[in-house]
This record gives sequence, structure tokens and C-alpha cells, in this order.
Amino acid sequence: MDEKQAKPRRPLWFWLFVGLGVVVLIFGLGAPRALSNASEEEVTYDVFLTALEEGKVQEVELKSGTLYYTLKEAAQPAPTAAPQLNFGFRTLAGSGRKTTVYTVTAMDDPDLVNRLHAAGVTFSENPGTGNMLLLVLIQYAVPILFYVAIFSFLFRRMGKLGAGGGLMGGLGKSNARSIEGGEVKTTFADVAGQDEAKESLQEIVSYLHNPQEYTEIGARMPRGALLIGPPGTGKTLMARAVAGEAGVPFLSISGPEFVELFVGMGASKVRDLFKEAREKAPCIVFIDEIDAIGKKRDGFGGNDEREQTLNQLLSEMDGFEGNSGVVVLAATNRPESLDKALLRPGRFDRRVPVELPDQGGREAILRIHCNRIKTEGEIDLAAIARITPGASGADLANVINEAALCAVRSGRHAVTQKDLEDSVDVALAGKQRKSMVISQREKEIIAYHEVGHALVAAKQKGASPVHKITIIPRTSGALGFTMQADEDERFLMDKQEAFAKIVTLTGGRAAEELCFDSVTTGASNDIEQATSIARAMITRYGMSESFGMTAFEQMVNPYLGNDTTMNCSQETAARIDREVIALIDKAYDQAKTILKDNRSKLDEIAHVLIARETITGQEFMDILNAPVALPVSPEAKPE
Repeated sequence: MDEKQAKPRRPLWFWLFVGLGVVVLIFGLGAPRALSNASEEEVTYDVFLTALEEGKVQEVELKSGTLYYTLKEAAQPAPTAAPQLNFGFRTLAGSGRKTTVYTVTAMDDPDLVNRLHAAGVTFSENPGTGNMLLLVLIQYAVPILFYVAIFSFLFRRMGKLGAGGGLMGGLGKSNARSIEGGEVKTTFADVAGQDEAKESLQEIVSYLHNPQEYTEIGARMPRGALLIGPPGTGKTLMARAVAGEAGVPFLSISGPEFVELFVGMGASKVRDLFKEAREKAPCIVFIDEIDAIGKKRDGFGGNDEREQTLNQLLSEMDGFEGNSGVVVLAATNRPESLDKALLRPGRFDRRVPVELPDQGGREAILRIHCNRIKTEGEIDLAAIARITPGASGADLANVINEAALCAVRSGRHAVTQKDLEDSVDVALAGKQRKSMVISQREKEIIAYHEVGHALVAAKQKGASPVHKITIIPRTSGALGFTMQADEDERFLMDKQEAFAKIVTLTGGRAAEELCFDSVTTGASNDIEQATSIARAMITRYGMSESFGMTAFEQMVNPYLGNDTTMNCSQETAARIDREVIALIDKAYDQAKTILKDNRSKLDEIAHVLIARETITGQEFMDILNAPVALPVSPEAKPE
């Protein structure tokens, strides 16, 4: 590069200010109408009229509402060095006298012109256009040029930040995170509990390895695959594993990153992303949270930024062939909100569910994360997987990490089975609140409440076995909890099992009323869960004799919050409410009956729990099945 090319170019705003300065000099200073070499003296209008009547005035000029006049030589002051007088556009040479220019504010005098003409005075009018133009420039041009300079600077700055990977990003640049082929270390071996998803994506890996095998037979690989599932199940990890298995470049970007302040910039980012992908083909493009730009269009012909970005994405996915070597993977946990045009064959041909892992999958996930930490003693990961139903891969990774932190806090250098079990409690209910002081009476109420849950569950058919009972307060707000765990994974729930769950949930409140003849706020979460199950039995599961197999409720988002919406009239909704109340009342009466029939065991187990604060499921069953140590009157109440 030569010296001329190396010199930095002046920015646009610099030349704008230079031009403005030249204009100001030309029009503001280049043609001044003031008298630079003459002294000025301001007088009143009557003095000017007197001099005019006496014939002393020689020349008059009106400029911007002010009269400038000079006197004849006989009336001038004493002679001085000969100056040069700039008056108007003419130059008057003095003759050894200092010329004095008198100024007076012009008044509304209709006869002024006649008086000047009668006195033989030379007079003229100067509109002062130079000053007016200068004023216009200052009022209008300067602010406009100022804003032009600011925006020019910002655009240049954002462009530089985008080129360097800054936080603001370049306008119209995709800013996708690019990992070259072979640098992605994640493989399918790092993904557990998603065998079906890996099998669905294995064909994409095979195609990227050997595309000729598919082109020879005339097969066309899917242009895109949509990974759907709850948060934390490993959708992003799965996409990285596909790139790692295939050994191809991996371009990753999130859906919200396409949304820009300026309309059209998101579409420009989409074009830039696919342009980069074609240059690096074969490669994988991964768009996380695609629902941010792929939501259903409202049908009113909107032209906002999100719709333009979506339209450009649809166009780009139609613009490359299935055998071009570019595969688009996208992830979302809101598939019901995506536009139908995005899901049609030819764009995202495949929907790959990445669901919550089953018990075997949870154990495999735990084993992968457990291999990264130090352990000692016998580690039973199957037991941890059994007590964590519904946990995602991210939840299980957090359990292993909490176990390692627990071991460090205890001063040990390896994780034990107890650390893993304690970490499950932390993940479910939070850490222990050791500083919380609970009165003896409240401690008894909590103990009877939790034992009520456990005892009702143990005395019912179809209820899950009790794994642990504790009355240690937790940071989540729970003052205690009863953990139940099935021996085997359950995928179906019959009517009897659903009703047994409601009975178990009402067991805590029933124990409070039976033993203390009062109720507390501690059953609020139990009531919410019992109501939710009872309503689902009637509105969605067809377990009501009155309504039969009729659905009145629909899941809005199965992967986020399980929100529902009612599809029935107000009269039907009122009938549903009455059925829900009757079903819960029936469960509550059954729970009280079970506790009354086993009152002595309720008192015995509650006293043990108060003393120990935590008992295991096996200890609970041993006490329940053993003979009563001390007979207790059914009418007796704890003190």
C-alpha cells in the first residue's frame, strides 16, 4: 500500500463544516456594509433633522432600520491623518480629516425622502442581504449539518464495532458466531437421553459426510430440521453435536439478534447469514429461539421489522437447493406459535422432538456429568434418577454441580451419595434455612402435616411410595416436604391413581384439622395442585361421569408453563366448578377417614419426625409396619 492509500480519508462531517465556514466568510464578512475606518456616533432623530434643515448633511444610507449619515467637510471635526472610508460599496477618500459617521434609528417618516431630495443629499438603501443570509444559515443550516455529522459518526462507529464483533453489531451484518470445521468438540457421545433425536439427525451427519450417496439415488436431504422441546433439554447441545460429528463449520445465531431498531436491517442480517453459509458450505446454520422472528403473521399485511425478517428467511430457505451443503437447524420451545409457511416441506422438513428424558435417560445424563467430578464410595445414580422425574438435562447437570459444591462446603475432596441426594433437595426446594427459628407448636403442626401426606399415600393403592419426609425449612419458602418416588417410570395415569394423588395432597390439611382442630396456610400449594389435577380429570382427561369424553380445556403451550384455555359456555364452566369442588371434598373426606383409622401411627411417626427432623422412606415404612410402641388415645391431641 502506497502513502496516498495509507492516508485516512476525511469524514463527511468534516467537509460539511469546512463548507459552512467558507459560506459564512463570503456572505458574512466578505461584503461588510459597516464603516471600518470611521468613528461612529449615535444621535437622536431630532439632531439628524436639524442637521438636514441646516444643509450640513452630505450622504445618507438606510440599512436594517438604521440611518447612517455624514456631514459636509465644513462640519467635520478637526483634521487628522488621511483615512480611507468604506461606506456602502464606495470608497471615500478623506482630505486630512477624520470622518465621523452618525447613526440614528429610523422612524416612520413618510416625508423623509422628500426632505432628503430637497436638501440635495445623496441617499440610498442597503437591505443587508449578507447578514440575513448569515442569519438563515445559523438558524437552519447549522442544526441540520450538526445532526448529519452526529449520524455520520454513529453509523461509522457502529460499522467498526460490527466488523470487530462489538456489542452493538454492524448494521445489516449477521454477526453469527462461526466455528470452523473440526473445532467443534461436542459429539453425540456428549448427548444422553435423546436417542430418538440423535437417530433423526444421524442422516444429516451422514449426508454432510458423503453427499454423493444421496445425490446418486436422487434423494434430497431436508433443508432444515426444527428441534422442539422444553427448556433445558439440550436443543443447542444437539445442534453442536451434529456439527461436531460432521466436522463442518458451525454458524450459530439467536433469533432476537435479527431484531433491529431500523426496519430492513433484520432482513439484511438474514441475507448476510446465508451468504456466509454458502461460502462455507458444507456447513450447519443454527438459529436458536427462532420463534422471536418466526411467529405467525397476523394476516393484515403488516410491514414491521419482524415480518420483513421472516419473509427474508422464507425466501432464503427457498433459494438454496437441498444438495447445496447448507443445513439449517433451529430450536424453539414454542412450536405452536410458528408461521405455517416456515414449517411446510421444503423449509423445515423435519420436526425433531427433544423431550424430557425418561428414567434411563436421566441416569445416562447423570453419568456423563458425574464423570467430570471426583467421587468416593458407592454412587447409585439410578436412585438419583428415580427421585428426579420431570428433570431436564440442565436440571440434572445442576444437581451434579450442587453435589460438588456441597462436598467442598463440607471440607471433602470427593462427592458422596449423600451429597447427590442433598443436591436433589436443593434443586427441588432450595437450600436449608438454618437461621430460621420456628416455635415448638408450629414445628408440631408442620410435622403432622407432612406425616399426614405420607400416611395417606402409604394406605392407598396406586399411590407413589414415600422416599423422604423432612420438616427443615427451605429457601423456596417450604417449611417441609414429603418426597414420593415411583420404582418404575410411569407414562400413563388411570382414574384411580389420579384420585389417589388428590387424596394424598389433601392429607396434610386433614391431619391439621384432625389433630389440632384448626387449619393453617401451609396447605396452599397442596390445594393448588389438587385443584389442577381435579380440573384436568374433568375438562381434559374425560374422567367425569357427567361430561364423559368431552374436552373443555386446551393446552396453550405444552412446553412452557402448561397454560390452558377454557372452551365452554359460562353455564358449563359453572357445572365444572361444582364437579371440581365435589371431587376434592370427596378426596378430603377419604383422607380424614384414613388418618382417623391410623391415628396412633400418625402420632408415633410425627413424634419421631419432630425429634429427627428428617426420616427416610424406609424408616417411615418400618415405623408404620411395626407394632405401636405406646398406645395413644384417638381423642388425644399434641400439646
